[in-house]
Amino acid sequence: MRLFDVNHIKDKVKEICLELAYKINDDLEGALAFSEKTECSQMGREVLGMLLENAKIAETQGIPICQDTGMVIVHIEIGQEITLTGGFVGDAINQGVREAYVEGYLRKSVVDPISRINTKDNTPAVINYELVTGDKIKLSVLLKGFGSENMGKVKMLTPSEGVPGITEFILDTIKSAGGNPCPPLVVGIGIGGTMDKAASMAKKALFRPIGDRSKDAFLKELEETLLKQINKTNIGPMGFGGNITALEVFVEKSPTHLAGLPVAVNINCHALRRKTVEM
Repeated sequence: MRLFDVNHIKDKVKEICLELAYKINDDLEGALAFSEKTECSQMGREVLGMLLENAKIAETQGIPICQDTGMVIVHIEIGQEITLTGGFVGDAINQGVREAYVEGYLRKSVVDPISRINTKDNTPAVINYELVTGDKIKLSVLLKGFGSENMGKVKMLTPSEGVPGITEFILDTIKSAGGNPCPPLVVGIGIGGTMDKAASMAKKALFRPIGDRSKDAFLKELEETLLKQINKTNIGPMGFGGNITALEVFVEKSPTHLAGLPVAVNINCHALRRKTVEM
C-alpha cells in the first residue's frame, strides 16, 4: 500500500492552473500553426496568426491567454492501492485552485447560481473522482471558459434516430453556436450511458491530445467525418468564415438502456487549457 499526502495534489493543481492560464499546450499550438497554413480564407489566416501571437505574448509576459480564466474542472483517477493522508483530497484540490487564482491574480468567475454572489477565490472546482487499479494518481485539470461551455448541449435521442440523428444533432449544435465559442474549436462528444454520463464523457474527451484518434474503428471514422462536416459549415476562425471551424473532434461512448440514446456535445474554444499528469 502506497501512502500519498494530499498536499502534493494541492501543489500540483496550483502549479497546473497557473501554467494553463498563461500557456497553451504544444499539441494545440501545433494544430493552430498548421491551420494557419491550411485555412482558405485570408481573414481566417490573419485571425489564426493573431491567436498564435496572443498565445506567445501570454506565455512570455505572464498575461492570461483569455480574460475568462475559466472554471476549474478536475478529473482525478486514484489507484485503489493508495492510502491518502493529510486530509480530504477534495479540500486539497480546492485549496490548490484557491491559491492559484488568488496569488496569480486570475479572474475569479465562480458565483452562486441563484444569488450570483462571487465565491471570491474561483472555488469550488468541479471534481470527478474515479477509482482505478494500481498505486498511481492521474490528475487532469481543465480551465473551462464559459463562452464555449454555454454552447454545449445534451439531447436524449430515440434509438431509431441512430447515427444520422447523432450527426444531425452535433452539427446543429455547432451551427447554432456560430462564432460565440471562439473557434477554431475542439469538440468533445459523449454517446450513451445516461444524460449525466454522456455529458461527463464529452467533457473528459477534451483531455485527449490533438490527433489522438479513437482506438475503436467506428468511432475513429465518426470523428474524422464529423471534423470534415464541421469544417464545411464556413463558420471559420472566430466566426469570420473559412474552412477551419474545428481543430479536432473526440468521441467517447458507453453502453446505454435499450430505450435511449443520450448524446452530449461539449465545445471548447481555441484556447484548450488542459493538462494531465501522473503522480
